[in-house]
Amino acid sequence: MSDKPSYEELESQIAGLRRRLRNLQEEEDALNAFFDQSLVMLFIADLQTNKLVRVNKEVVRVTKRSIEDLLSDSFMDFIHPDDRDKSVRVLARLSEGEAVVGFQNRHLTADGDIVFLEWTAVPDSKRSFMYAMAQDVTERRRVEEEREKLQDQLRQAQKMEAVGRLAGGIAHDFNNILGLVIGHADMILEDMDPHQPTYAAITEIKKAGERSAGLVRQLLAFARRQTVMPKVLDINETVSGMIEMLKRLIGEDIELVWAPGKNLWPVKIDPSQVDQILANLCVNARDAIADVGNITIETDNITFDELYCERHPGYAAGNYVMLAVSDDGCGMDSKTLSNVFEPYFTTKEVSKGTGLGLATVYGTVKQNRGFISVYSEPGTGTTFKVYLPRQSKRPLGPQHQPPRRPSRIGHETILLVEDDPMILNIAAMMLQKLGYYVIQTHSPNEAIALAREYDGEIHLLFTDVIMPEMNGRELAENILRYYADVKSLFMSGYTANIIAHHGVLDEDINFIQKPFSIGALRAKVREALEG
Repeated sequence: MSDKPSYEELESQIAGLRRRLRNLQEEEDALNAFFDQSLVMLFIADLQTNKLVRVNKEVVRVTKRSIEDLLSDSFMDFIHPDDRDKSVRVLARLSEGEAVVGFQNRHLTADGDIVFLEWTAVPDSKRSFMYAMAQDVTERRRVEEEREKLQDQLRQAQKMEAVGRLAGGIAHDFNNILGLVIGHADMILEDMDPHQPTYAAITEIKKAGERSAGLVRQLLAFARRQTVMPKVLDINETVSGMIEMLKRLIGEDIELVWAPGKNLWPVKIDPSQVDQILANLCVNARDAIADVGNITIETDNITFDELYCERHPGYAAGNYVMLAVSDDGCGMDSKTLSNVFEPYFTTKEVSKGTGLGLATVYGTVKQNRGFISVYSEPGTGTTFKVYLPRQSKRPLGPQHQPPRRPSRIGHETILLVEDDPMILNIAAMMLQKLGYYVIQTHSPNEAIALAREYDGEIHLLFTDVIMPEMNGRELAENILRYYADVKSLFMSGYTANIIAHHGVLDEDINFIQKPFSIGALRAKVREALEG
């Protein structure tokens, strides 16, 4: 009997081999289809030559390179130069038989774009080849960076809010104390001969009180909590009125150039805040100039569209008036720029800066619904640009403004209401010194009773805003029931965000900020009585 397989057996074996070959081909076709059609980047690379052996269509799509380019050059040429060193270290780990998971580096596409890839790779058993898959995580990185930026902005806002709350909390009591210092100094100076030995000393006391009050206003300004009386105005007119003062402020060695824009749109802001912004920016520019130099102030109309604002975080679409202050001083590096609006951050010596100047500017601009940008490079100077939103109303020209009457000694009757006894007494002394007849009380309810029982005419209610029993606005409404023509003047040492809830910061409301001097009180009372 022969050991050779029969013809039928050979045919059966051949058919089996064909089936196995067909199955292997189908498996290879399936693997090839999976490789080529995969939604992740798949590639095989030679670890000895640093060349790609095979790539799928997703690699071609993401890198925007042809298969020929990808397979002909070293894949190190496609990696961003700054990421090549760390990529070499990862390849060394693969050559030693170690798998790599979640490694990220930047790659250069054919048209020069940068994409972030996150890849995982394993070496073969001989450590000659690596099998890797990767994902384009550029968009994910952008979202993460944007989230981190927003978180930083949130932390900054929370920090500014916390400091603002602290500043606002001390403002009321501190202003009351300063009011006593300034008020009593004023009263003494009114009756004192300027030639007396102590006149100069008391004048210095008053000046110290006023400087302290200015510091409180500066603290509240950067916290966006100071009391303001915004008006529709022409920035060019306001800046023009400051130029001579600014020249004296920056000194003779620095040339101040004023370049006003034409047909400027109106803005709404407290004129004193424009003064404050300019003074701080010009002083900052002056300190950046070592010897001689130039400071330029410019204005212009600027419009930002939605597309521009999407690409420039912090900008808001709309029409704005730009106020720019530029210098040719020492400039700032990126680290300084990132902290430039931080309260108490300063590069100046302790005796030459508090670190509140630019923080004050930042807070003031934000309070007026604007924003500020800064551009600077070491050795080339700095430019700050303030953008204030355009107003539809036009500012009143001088011919439409009521003529100012000269301040004079009064004779009218004033109902004075203040819950702090010391402030009540000094305010009453000031008013009596100015010639007014004063009815004073610390209680709103008692003020209503006094008004109801008083036989004469009450011409002015001079009241604090925040008091026990009722606020100043409610008190004014009650007094109007007995004196239909009575005028009102409100005072407060509280911050704007608090008293705004009590309806006092409306337009055409007479308001005086604590602390106040007898001169400021004289003018404000006459304005209220005659307005």
